[in-house]
Amino acid sequence: MPPPPPLLLLTVLVFATAWPGCEFERNPAVTCVDLQLRTCSDAAYNHTTFPTLLRHRSWEVVEASSEYILLSVLHQLLEGQCNPDLRLLGCAVLAPRCEGSQVRRPCRHICEGLREACQPAFDAIDMAWPYFLDCHLYFTSEDEGCYDPLEKLRGGLEADEALPSGLPPTFIRFSHHSYAQMVRVLRRTASRCAHVARTYSIGRSFDGRDLLVIEFSSRPGQHELMEPEVKLIGNIHGNEVAGREMLIYLAQYLCSEYLLGNPRIQRLLNTTRIHLLPSMNPDGYEVAAAEGAGYNGWTSGRQNAQNLDLNRNFPDLTSEYYQLAETRGVRSDHIPIPQHYWWGKVAPETKAIMKWMQTIPFVLSASLHGGDLVVSYPFDFSKHPQEEKMFSPTPDEKMSDFNYLHTNCFEITVELGCVKFPPEEALYTLWQHNKESLLNFVETVHRGIKGVVMDKFGKPVKNARILVKGIRHDITTAPDGDYWRLLPPGTHIVIAQAPGYTKVIKKVILPARMKRAGRVDFILQPLGVGPRNFLHGLRRTGPHGPLGGASSLGEATEPDPLRARRQPSADGSKPWWWSYFTSLSTHRPRWLLKY
Repeated sequence: MPPPPPLLLLTVLVFATAWPGCEFERNPAVTCVDLQLRTCSDAAYNHTTFPTLLRHRSWEVVEASSEYILLSVLHQLLEGQCNPDLRLLGCAVLAPRCEGSQVRRPCRHICEGLREACQPAFDAIDMAWPYFLDCHLYFTSEDEGCYDPLEKLRGGLEADEALPSGLPPTFIRFSHHSYAQMVRVLRRTASRCAHVARTYSIGRSFDGRDLLVIEFSSRPGQHELMEPEVKLIGNIHGNEVAGREMLIYLAQYLCSEYLLGNPRIQRLLNTTRIHLLPSMNPDGYEVAAAEGAGYNGWTSGRQNAQNLDLNRNFPDLTSEYYQLAETRGVRSDHIPIPQHYWWGKVAPETKAIMKWMQTIPFVLSASLHGGDLVVSYPFDFSKHPQEEKMFSPTPDEKMSDFNYLHTNCFEITVELGCVKFPPEEALYTLWQHNKESLLNFVETVHRGIKGVVMDKFGKPVKNARILVKGIRHDITTAPDGDYWRLLPPGTHIVIAQAPGYTKVIKKVILPARMKRAGRVDFILQPLGVGPRNFLHGLRRTGPHGPLGGASSLGEATEPDPLRARRQPSADGSKPWWWSYFTSLSTHRPRWLLKY
């Protein structure tokens, strides 16, 4: 066989030497050195090598690079989203793992999963996906011996803590739980009751801790037709820990009592989908716990790691409601998030809760706080802010603001006691005082009416509106056409309507002692002359920001990528973050620009 033409051979050599990372394809022996990058100090390994996959040949070159600078400030740029996952992923490229004189590459599927989840966050700040996180160029497959760069992030939370010898598995330890202990208890509980429980994360805190939820249902992970959904959230303020512990105990209690055959608990779990989020603010909790019970200040650990009060980080829709309520014929429910809200600082924990609420059709919710002994319900804000004690009833007064005004969900705020961080010896008594109330509250979701809205062919009608005469607050049907409407005893006129269908009106009588929701189905007939504007007062203005849009009927669309808060100007000027990178490095990272 004749030798290849000189020009072809030269071309092959040029491409082989110019393409970053090609030098490692044959896995030659390399010299491992200690990993000394501060930004990568929590990586899952301790040794790396030079040159790196990006051809950096010393620590000084790495630390001066635009790639390293980006990793060090990424959590600030993305407001905590995808942190620390993206940073650890980038470290796997900037400082490749070295074991036994061999370089190990991170797994491609980990990179691909993160890119799918985190691309919207980059879009929101008008930044291109970093070239060194190219999943095909710098990552490899499991067949080729890849490793998970996030293994340390997950490590330490999988191991179970053995109970003291002689104690039954139903034993509940009434103590404070660190983040790692909380995660272990929730996962152990879900494992014991795997047929009715599971754990899942709704997102990450600013410092990268999972916002872990434990769910109880006859079919965990699935929304069942006409099975109402309830959520309980604790530890919104990091130093208010009673709610956090109550929900950890409640999870163990539900599991144990279900296994012991408690008919009340079995009925509850078989007819209700319950979601418990013990800690919305795990970062703040760690600050408060470092001081400990009895020594914690009134505000230490209250905020998240961004110094944001998560309870006040949600959109103020109450002000929007008061404006709408004064206009006749204009709907004042399912109010969209104002666009200007996204111009401010929105915590990743807040975004996670809002996305969660749009994903699951919650009917009832409670947030557990500390520092007082009171239960409050919407509206928390009065029409006249100066009059703090002014009574501010909602249309459903006979029954927090954001849940109520943006979704179908009714929410109350529960202050469990005057001590924010109670001593450990007070926790058992606190549990005894609140256990029955928590169970009764969850059972309340079965009051009122429920049913299915369908067309004449039996096809479910999603986002149909359920109206109750005299109550200016509608709810909408879930994708399966089912709905739940909490109502007090009495006589109600209930209306179901949807675009393109005639409305149906029914009279419903709810007895005073009725403990289960009444079944009220609706069959809608199509209009003969095409769709009409069935509710003239609709007020909607298209997509409402990074959590996804809404149709003219408030229909939640698929969560679209986070829309840019700062779009490029018409004159072609650079994004707001560009000057920061150019001021720190002589190398202009044009690979971050999208235009």
